[in-house]
Amino acid sequence: MDDDRVWAFEKSLWTGDADHYRESIDASCVMVVPQPPFVLESDAAVQAVSDTPRWDSVSFSDGHIVRPQEGLIVIGYKAQATREGGGDYVAWCTSTYRRLEHEVWKVVQHQQTVPPVAG
Repeated sequence: MDDDRVWAFEKSLWTGDADHYRESIDASCVMVVPQPPFVLESDAAVQAVSDTPRWDSVSFSDGHIVRPQEGLIVIGYKAQATREGGGDYVAWCTSTYRRLEHEVWKVVQHQQTVPPVAG
């Protein structure tokens, strides 16, 4: 998967519908999100995110892509997302994809860290 496709795929996970999300997440995925229960895996991860309203728009900055071996992609980036009536959201994120077959990739790991609130 080339870099442009990686970022388009990641964007679709933020803005796509629940069905797209379910199709894109591996059954053995582990997620860390900034609200309880914080660590989710497998069906619980898919269900939690599928039940969350989708973002209207998202932009990525400070993006990094590494390919530690054939069929494995790891990305890190800063996400800035907005949704109508929901305000803005900023998080530092990582995602890991594995290839199941030609042109079929699934998310096996995703993590979001929200910047600390200045006090």
